[in-house]
Amino acid sequence: MFVKETTKGMRDILPRESEIREYLLTKMKKTYGSFGFSQIETPCVEHIENLTSKQGGDNEKLIFKILKRGEKLTVGAENANVDELVDSGLRYDLTVPLSRYYSNNASNLSLPFKAMQIGPVWRADRPQKGRFRQFVQCDIDILGDPSNSAEIELITATSTYLESIGIGGVTIVINDRRILAAMARASGFAEENFSQVFIILDKYDKIGEAGIEKELLESGYDAACVAKYMEIFRGAMAADDRFAYLKDALGECCEEGVIDNLLEIVGAVDVISGGRFNLSFDPTLVRGMGYYTGVIFEIKSEDFKGSSIGGGGRYDNMIGNFTGQKTAACGFSIGFERIVAALVEKNFKPEGTAQKTAVLYDKRMSTSDLALMQKAAMEARADGKIVLVQKMNKNVGFQKQKLEADGYAKFIDIRYPDEMAKLCEI
Repeated sequence: MFVKETTKGMRDILPRESEIREYLLTKMKKTYGSFGFSQIETPCVEHIENLTSKQGGDNEKLIFKILKRGEKLTVGAENANVDELVDSGLRYDLTVPLSRYYSNNASNLSLPFKAMQIGPVWRADRPQKGRFRQFVQCDIDILGDPSNSAEIELITATSTYLESIGIGGVTIVINDRRILAAMARASGFAEENFSQVFIILDKYDKIGEAGIEKELLESGYDAACVAKYMEIFRGAMAADDRFAYLKDALGECCEEGVIDNLLEIVGAVDVISGGRFNLSFDPTLVRGMGYYTGVIFEIKSEDFKGSSIGGGGRYDNMIGNFTGQKTAACGFSIGFERIVAALVEKNFKPEGTAQKTAVLYDKRMSTSDLALMQKAAMEARADGKIVLVQKMNKNVGFQKQKLEADGYAKFIDIRYPDEMAKLCEI
């Protein structure tokens, strides 16, 4: 018995949404292309060793694993656990595949290399509203540039794209993983505990300052360390100039030049955009992926209250895991599915979309009359119009409702041969 529903966590995309998706992707490729990003593609399947390299955070728990095939599976199945039967998996993001791609093809690529990668990824997550097991990610990355010009260009390109599709009230929130480490170091936390401290801090939006302090103490950390950490944290959040406050509070605990680097990025983006793009420094920003090594950023928007619509940062160590040689890398990813869902809900109509006309004809019309209809439609299409020629259903009202949902705004009904003159209205 065949099953008509999609597999759990997957979904079908209807024509109206597909049109919006195509518009957003076309606009994205044009915008990022104008900045010199080159579109690349990587396979959906990666070696399991790459996907379980301890850099993907919680995403590594959500991998769709693929069993060995043929004789390899048969021979290994007798005395093996499940992990021993797996040799590959579906990618859970585009950053790990990009790092492997670059390490494999670097000799044929320019340096720095500016990559644009758009494609589906898979995570065995618990399905819920707005969260699926297959979704599209849209990334831009700059590889081989250790200077902050990489961050500046990524932030500028992403902001330009969001502006072009009408996303309002955008703020790029920035921080640096080295500032997070310096705050923990200045408070007396042991370095091996930094990651756990970051995980707790990452809950700030949900549990607030009091919740952060409570959870740190409940995790068994020294009360004096927690008190110092909260003192630095509260001071930074309350300061009129957070950069200046942290520079003074962290002193030698923070790597030289880190805070000045953020100041340079903010200033440069402001100059480039003429003040149109808003950047905000937030010392609570963590980003969950374990591979980030420096500047991190996240997109907030008034149109998407309570959730980010993208993020990224610098990950200078990942490519070196493949090549043995450190390679600077920085990337930004757009929350494509979240943006699409919001625009569908608003009944968004892509700009520049030609009017869609449906010519509906009665089933009694002759083949020669139908040929004339199609000829008129072909002439209109040559002028850039969208014309559908379709036989009338019994319930023509319901038929038109469905076509209207697909964006058809004009209807020409032809029931008799003497109504063929209506074709001039196309």
